[in-house]
Amino acid sequence: MKKNLMTVLVLALVLVNLVLTAILTISILPETKKANELITQVCNAIDLELNSGATSAALDVPLEQVANYDITGMTINLKDGPDGKPHYVTLDVSLAMDTKNDGYKEYGETMDDRASLIKTQINTIVSGYTYEEFNADTQGAQDKILKDLQTMFDSDFIIRVGFPKVTCQ
Repeated sequence: MKKNLMTVLVLALVLVNLVLTAILTISILPETKKANELITQVCNAIDLELNSGATSAALDVPLEQVANYDITGMTINLKDGPDGKPHYVTLDVSLAMDTKNDGYKEYGETMDDRASLIKTQINTIVSGYTYEEFNADTQGAQDKILKDLQTMFDSDFIIRVGFPKVTCQ
């Protein structure tokens, strides 16, 4: 008799737990959806990308189809910041290029001939940042260089710009 009473009591507690879990889930789920929508709206309002800098063109290109062009040892003076001290950045730049793109056939195979143009473009963009701005938004600088190089070559064969080595002073 005691065994049956204990079984009934355990079953009742399991049912109460199930009901309370259902109530908790039903009450929390709409609030979670609202919070996710709010976060998405805030990101859109301040123009943040949720993919952390990866462009759609770069995501679509298979790795065996990517060629790199590296520019090493660039030293660039940064714009004077609020502290009034001169700052500079030493960086290496890596351009990832889609070898199957028509622009690569036209420009990519002879990138060494255009190295000074590319360095000038990178220098112009990076020198527009202060020390604090560059440290806070290195990805923004990379995105801006990518956009400007794609405009300069009038092609999207350059799919990504990276800074493998960065030293700010």
